[in-house]
Amino acid sequence: MKKLLTTTLITILYLNFGIAQTSEKKVLEKLDTKSTAYTKIAQSIWDYAEMGYQEEKSSALLQKTLADENFKIEKGVAGIPTAFIAEYGSGSPVIAILGEYDALPGLSQKAVSHKESLGKTAGHACGHHLFGTASTAAAIAVKDWIKANKVKGTVRFYGCPAEEGGSGKVYMVREGLFDDVDIALHWHPNNANAASAGAALANKSAKFRFYGVSAHAAAAPDKGRSALDGVESMNMMVNLMREHIPQEARIHYVITDGGKAPNVVPDFAEVYYYVRHNRRDVVIDIFDRLLKTAEGAALGTGTTMDYEMIGGTHELLPNLTLQKIMHDNLTKVGGVSYTDEEKKFANEISITLGLKEFDEEKALKIMPYTTEARAFGSTDVGDVSFAVPTAGLSTATWVPGTAAHSWQAVAAGGTSIGYKAMMNAAKTLTLTAIDVLNNPDVVKKAKEELIEKRGEDFTYIPLLGDRKPALDYRN
Repeated sequence: MKKLLTTTLITILYLNFGIAQTSEKKVLEKLDTKSTAYTKIAQSIWDYAEMGYQEEKSSALLQKTLADENFKIEKGVAGIPTAFIAEYGSGSPVIAILGEYDALPGLSQKAVSHKESLGKTAGHACGHHLFGTASTAAAIAVKDWIKANKVKGTVRFYGCPAEEGGSGKVYMVREGLFDDVDIALHWHPNNANAASAGAALANKSAKFRFYGVSAHAAAAPDKGRSALDGVESMNMMVNLMREHIPQEARIHYVITDGGKAPNVVPDFAEVYYYVRHNRRDVVIDIFDRLLKTAEGAALGTGTTMDYEMIGGTHELLPNLTLQKIMHDNLTKVGGVSYTDEEKKFANEISITLGLKEFDEEKALKIMPYTTEARAFGSTDVGDVSFAVPTAGLSTATWVPGTAAHSWQAVAAGGTSIGYKAMMNAAKTLTLTAIDVLNNPDVVKKAKEELIEKRGEDFTYIPLLGDRKPALDYRN
């Protein structure tokens, strides 16, 4: 009798598992059948190339795509017109899938293997047209799985604008929009396929504005007080300060306004600064010292100064409980294979990168799983990762060897190379979300890990303070 009951139980479990697997397979097959439609959406956003907080068409297109799939849409969240949340389902777990869609200024590029501008003001050099579309595709696929299997749970797509320096997600976290979320999933375009524990640098950014007195630069220079002198004096002191900060820290700047004519002493000048490190307390300390250089520069040049915080993000807090699941699913999905035409394009791009030939193996393989990572850039996903257990991945949307924020990234991201890898990301996100829905214990373990890593006495304090979203920071 005992043996009969055991056999019956195993049979029931096997059948249930088989049903879930069959349904999962069908969901992924449906993703494949819709790849042309998703490619068209990504291509449209690539064509729009809208910068941070200006992504009106891109945001509207993704909202319509999700609304047509019966997602409930909440527009203009966190005081940001192009931010939104799309939701399907009910109850726990609540799974957030993050999507971005902002382009970078000054990187207009055709989808060709040589440098040739499209004549626009911006380009998708970080692949966010792929990011937002793949995440949308995944959210819809998870919805299909929930519906087909009558599973309790909620999938949410978070439409996140202005990741490139605008800290869009920070305002969403600050507004409590992730407070009831159980896990968050994201991905990012790259030149390789990887789903190891990620890292990102904490970041504070600000525009420092100097005000002086105009005068004829030749006839009456003594009457003038140069705002540009203020900017240059600040830059000089900051460059001297570099010797006396932790070597892992990064400080970069651009002069966004240095005057209009050489024969006029400029009465206004502006410089835009970033400060980064892998610990936010170090970033705060360096930024405070940066502020002192600005005050000193104004004092020494007879000008006045004010500044505007533009962005501020936490470092990324990886969640290994989720991350290993993500890696296993990426391994299941696989890398990117190239057609002969794509190989020709990739070889031509590789030459512009100073490489002898295209590294096809890197596009095909999945990078080994590791629990340690070194950070080079920053992302506002960092703030999400301190609010909710978070995991991510990257796929080879660019020719191996390509750096982000380059014309080569824009070019490949507008071809079938980028779109293939985009669909691999969508599949991996979908499988990971399904795994969480199938195993409630994963959420429990992921939350326990989050609390342990950030500390039980952790209090979230955004690095950009209480300022309103910097909706005009790209102007």
